[in-house]
Amino acid sequence: MKMLDLGRSGLKVTDWCLGTMTWGTHTPEAEAHAQIDRAAEAGINFMDTAEMYPVNPVLEETTGKTEEVIGTWIAKAGARRDDWVIATKVSGAGAPARGGEGYDRDIIPRTVNASLKRLQTDRIDLYQTHGPMRGTYAFRQNWTFDPRKQPSKAEVEDHMNGVLDAMDAVVKAGKVRAWGLSNESAWGTAEFLRLAEARGLPRVASIQNEYSLLCRLFDTDLAELCHHEDVLLMAYSPLAAGILTGKYQGGALPEGSRMAINPSGGGRMTDRVLPVTQVYLDIAARHGLDPVHMALAWLRTRPFKISAIFGATTFAQLEHILAGEAVTLSEAVLEDIEAAHKANPMPY
Repeated sequence: MKMLDLGRSGLKVTDWCLGTMTWGTHTPEAEAHAQIDRAAEAGINFMDTAEMYPVNPVLEETTGKTEEVIGTWIAKAGARRDDWVIATKVSGAGAPARGGEGYDRDIIPRTVNASLKRLQTDRIDLYQTHGPMRGTYAFRQNWTFDPRKQPSKAEVEDHMNGVLDAMDAVVKAGKVRAWGLSNESAWGTAEFLRLAEARGLPRVASIQNEYSLLCRLFDTDLAELCHHEDVLLMAYSPLAAGILTGKYQGGALPEGSRMAINPSGGGRMTDRVLPVTQVYLDIAARHGLDPVHMALAWLRTRPFKISAIFGATTFAQLEHILAGEAVTLSEAVLEDIEAAHKANPMPY
């Protein structure tokens, strides 16, 4: 595994990150624990979770169960806790957690303590906001994004300063080592960086946004910002919620799959997405590559630092992903991928 700087925090993380969002519902506790052990054996040291997990569907009564599953592993693992950089998130407004109250300067200390208790650990290595409280263009909202609906700049910055104050407090208390954003924009990330620098407070170390062959919103302004400001991209859905595996081609709907539970795939399953996916599947086939391995290897070629968050509902899926760790892509493959992207941009 390649090691990356987690922003300017001093922490080092692998460029593959173990996703956990199905643990506690679709993935039983024992299998989740086995995944942690297997990923560590493969050299991975980075794990991502969230207060609102498990998902598919997101339910108030299951909020925090994934953290609890990780917590029972930590309780058994003892010193092996130190082998992992564990990231979690506080839910934004409207999420089932805590009645949808979101987060602010007063709420964050409470949610940090709750996550620490569920995780059965004395510190959170990376604490992330799960989305901006002012709204986001993530989750297909980019098609109708309207910043005029947001609070005023003064109100937004007051909230940001409150978040910075709260993060400063939990860092100084030793409960959190670094903090990051999720589903953020270039402007929001830049503002947090500017305000933190002006006030001498902890700076953003990472941003967790969707990024894959089928979703490349990050490629321009955010890429430039994160390159110059040393902000690590934690890329979620690098396999486009399983679409890039090819398992949904021809209208297939495997039992227990994400699309079987949520047919729209969170807005990903458009009329264009399967035909465009086929273009990438054909590239993989033409070059003798597994499409899963190609999609993950491609992330390592990008001109900015990425840790790819992959989720595996089953242990067999994890083994399949790990089998492609050493795959590299030729220039011919990369040229085919870029041609495909230019001909088929933003299929969802």
